[in-house]
Amino acid sequence: MWNQEDARQKQVQPGDASDGRAHFGRSIFIKGEIKASEDLTIDGTVEGRINLPNHVLTVGPNATIMADITVRVATALGSVVGNVIAHEKLDVRQGGSVEGTVSCGRLIVQDGANVNAKVETKVESKPKGKAKPEALPSVA
Repeated sequence: MWNQEDARQKQVQPGDASDGRAHFGRSIFIKGEIKASEDLTIDGTVEGRINLPNHVLTVGPNATIMADITVRVATALGSVVGNVIAHEKLDVRQGGSVEGTVSCGRLIVQDGANVNAKVETKVESKPKGKAKPEALPSVA
């Protein structure tokens, strides 16, 4: 039988593995490629590649990332060096830095943040249906 007490105990708490987020702490050092199907927060060091095309990457204030990054949304509070592709948005917060090449839908840079990058903003447009063919003038 369904018990309300059991339901309260099974509620997801922030930081639980079941909440769809992963967290790498300060002492973590990764050299290689990270692929994930969940949001990720990194507070350690990563060298290589980070591939989260449909998810959010948060670069914590203690993080040092030297990697090519592909994400939906990225927030940098720490240091990022490399190529960053953020399909939706890149948010560089106070104390954060991004160096390299950036391609993003939107770029937000807070006062006190540092961006030293070639930046290209791309707004992904959704097709609005078929375009009507234009009538061509007759040639006599």
